[in-house]
This record gives sequence, C-alpha cells and structure tokens, in this order.
Amino acid sequence: LSLATGLRKLLEERMKKLAISLLLLSPAFCWAQQSNPSDATPSGTISTSVNFPMERLQTPTAADVYCAGFISKPVSKDKYVTGGLESPHATRFVNGEAIYLKGQGYEAGQEYSIVRELTDPNRYELFKGQWSALKAAGQPYQELGRVKVIDTRHKSAIARVEFSCDPVVPGDFVVPFVEKPLTAFHAPMRFDRFAPPNGQVSGRVLMGKDFDSELGTGEKIYMNIGASQGLKVGDFLRAVRSYSADLQDPVDSLSFKTSINDPTQTKQAAIDPNWMTKTGGPMIHVDDMPRRAVAEIVVVGTTPATSTGMIVFAMEPLLVGDKVELDPQ
Repeated sequence: LSLATGLRKLLEERMKKLAISLLLLSPAFCWAQQSNPSDATPSGTISTSVNFPMERLQTPTAADVYCAGFISKPVSKDKYVTGGLESPHATRFVNGEAIYLKGQGYEAGQEYSIVRELTDPNRYELFKGQWSALKAAGQPYQELGRVKVIDTRHKSAIARVEFSCDPVVPGDFVVPFVEKPLTAFHAPMRFDRFAPPNGQVSGRVLMGKDFDSELGTGEKIYMNIGASQGLKVGDFLRAVRSYSADLQDPVDSLSFKTSINDPTQTKQAAIDPNWMTKTGGPMIHVDDMPRRAVAEIVVVGTTPATSTGMIVFAMEPLLVGDKVELDPQ
C-alpha cells in the first residue's frame, strides 16, 4: 500500500511539472502561430534574415514620454522661472528643490510642466531647407520636468520640482501639466527592409532631440506630420532612406566617387555618369536602386502639425532628414 501511495504521489508531482511547463510554453507557441514570418510574406519575396529581420521593440518608459520634447506653436510666455532657494549661487534646479515662478493664477497643489524654448547655437542645416521646414512646423521645446506649487503667499509662487528630466534654469517657461498616454509593450515583429511606398501618411524627420544628427534606438525625433494627418500616440512609423539621398549628402556622396571596381574588369561601371565620366562599361543609376528601411519609430506625442517619436528599433543610424511613413503593422 505504501509503495502504491508513493508511486501515486510521484506521478502527481510529474503531472504538475508537465502542466506548468505547458502553461509557460503556451504564450510563446500562440505568438509563434500568430507571427509566423511565412504568413504575410509579400508577393515576389522570399523571407530571409536579410530582407525580413525580426525587430525586438524597445518599450518607451514614463521618462521617455514626459522628457521627449516637442515642436509646436509658441507657448505662452506669461509664466516663467525666476530663480530658486539657492539663488544666485545656484542656477540649475533638480528634483526636490524649490523654485520661484513668475505669473498670475497659481494655486497651491497645482502641477505644471517646465519647458525651454530652444535654438541651435550651431546653426548648421543637416538637410537643405531644414530651417525653413522647422519654421513652418513651429517652435522646438525641451521638456525639463514637472513641478508642484507649494506656496502662493508672495509675488512669486514657490514650487517644488517633483520630477526632473534636465536641470531647470531661470527663464524657462511654465505651462499646465498634462497627463500623457503611455504606449504598450509590442511583441517582436518582422521588419520589411525593402518595403515599397505604401501610400500611407508620410513625412520627414525635421530634428533630433539635443540637435543630434544621427540617432539610434531609444532616442527621440521630431517630425512634420501630426494629429491633423490622423497620427496618434502608439502609431508606428518606418524611417526610410533612398540612395539618392546618400548621393546628395556632402559626406556620403564621397563614397560614390571612389573606385568601386576590380582591376580585372574590362570595362568599369560608372555611377550616374555624365559625358566626362562615362567609362564605356555598365551605367549604374542610383535612382533605380530600392530605398531601404533604417528604423522603426513609435509616436509618443502629437500636435496638430507635428509629432514626437522614439526610435524603438534601428538597423543603422537614423539621420535627420530621413523620410517616414505610417507602418500599418
């Protein structure tokens, strides 16, 4: 009897372990069933890791969303920071510090966002027409943090820095705090490296956060499409680049001008030749090359005319000036 009882207990323990293993494996199995790369391979293609790599998307955090920055119409300049508890010896204020706010209408307990009106001290265009495009889109702003008003008994309201993205300095502007939606985790998906234009909403990267020109996973960008074009938080965009854009770039174009041939070739190929550069060999027209997708972007904020995006996957650096289009995945 004791032997039978022992065997029964052993069998029960093994059945429990098997059930747990199946439970843990079932989500992965279901996801594999739903995202089988062969299920949606476009006509005329063969799915390989070269043209359809799997992208594992980085999920934006609250800090990513609330510190992303934006381009919009100019904000009100009636409210701004005048200093802090340690003024004039300290000019930069972060979490937990007291700052003084100029303006009317403050109430104890109210929360505000601190933003900075930006200008690029370098004044260098990263693509032809960048400054005029930025001017048409609006004014760039950096989001510095969130503050709470704790005292309104003086000419200047006193606030405590509740959340800091970057140090606040005198002259930064005070705007009402607005809750922002967070984007949900997205399972890995296929990245169509050579996707042709899909006719969806499209635009251009006007600027990178901190005026960066080359950006990778986790970094923020500002685009010239927004809510007026139907864009919303959580939408995915694909960043694409043509080889013609490389040809027009003052640096990348140098690679097109170097020798691409082998000395054993009878007639060397010529890239977009003119009457002076023809070789008598094959002619390569850059416009005939397929465009390539370089990164996946998720929208973390919108205005009517612009949007802020976070790069969640990148095959190569995204460049300011790259084109973007809505990715219906």
